[in-house]
This record gives sequence, structure tokens and C-alpha cells, in this order.
Amino acid sequence: RYVAVCHPLHYPTIMRGELCVLLVAGSWIVSFVHALLHTLLLVRLSFCVDSTINHFFCELTVLLKLSCSDISLNELVLFTEGGILFILPLGSILGSYICIGAVILRVPTTKRLSKAFSTCGSHLFVVSLYYSTLASVYFFSSSWDSKDIIASVMYTVVTPMLNP
Repeated sequence: RYVAVCHPLHYPTIMRGELCVLLVAGSWIVSFVHALLHTLLLVRLSFCVDSTINHFFCELTVLLKLSCSDISLNELVLFTEGGILFILPLGSILGSYICIGAVILRVPTTKRLSKAFSTCGSHLFVVSLYYSTLASVYFFSSSWDSKDIIASVMYTVVTPMLNP
């Protein structure tokens, strides 16, 4: 978004096809390692309670609640790795919006200003909705399972639907 808003004429030269492929491959590799790590940690657990998952889909935190083993290592990895995967993208998004805001404030006309705010405002709303529901599900403990189900639906169904 920063390149598209602040340097629209340089967009094709900065966002080459190779860079797009590299970004996609990087996100796939990180996602694969993330899933493999949590799968390997889940395999070592034993589940002795009812195996019915009362949730929208099979969520990691729900599986950890069903385990009767010690889940302290799983929680440590979840908070550490999840925190890194939460902070880095959010930091880059906020950093790019700070740069966009600095460029927008130097724009002399109000028409360009309103166009930039309408473009960035909707995306910033969706990002804040996505990250707030993710933080509430993964980083804050909850005793109310219905709240977790609603939050899961928010970041898996509603947020992608609202993405501009």
C-alpha cells in the first residue's frame, strides 16, 4: 500500500514479479514451519477427556484445552512464536501507514487527501479488526467458549469479507 499510495509511478519497478514470488514463497514457508511446529508439539500430548470439539473449527487453543497432559511447552511456543508472527507484520503495517500519513499530510489538495484516507482507512479498519480478534483469541485467556467461537468466525469469515 505504501508504494501504491506514495510512489504510484515506481510501483511496477519496485514490485517486480520476482519480488511477488519471493513474498508468496516466504509466507508459504513460514506457514508450513508454523503448522509443523505446532503439529509436532500436539502429537506428544495425550487427550483423555471427551474428544468433541465444540468450536467453529479445529483451533489450536481448543485442542490444548482438551489435553490432560502438561501443555506449558505448547503455551510457551504459542506465545513466543505467535507474538513474533503477530508483532512483525503489525509493525510493518503500522510503519507503512506512518509513512503514508507523513506523505498525505504534505498533500496540498483536500481531494487527494480524502482519496488517500478513503483508500487507507478501510484497510486500516480491517487490519485493526483482524489483529484485535487474533489477540483476544490467542493471547488473552478466556473462560467463555462462545466468545472464542465468535472471535474465530470474525477473523476467518468476516475479516476476509471486509478486506478491500
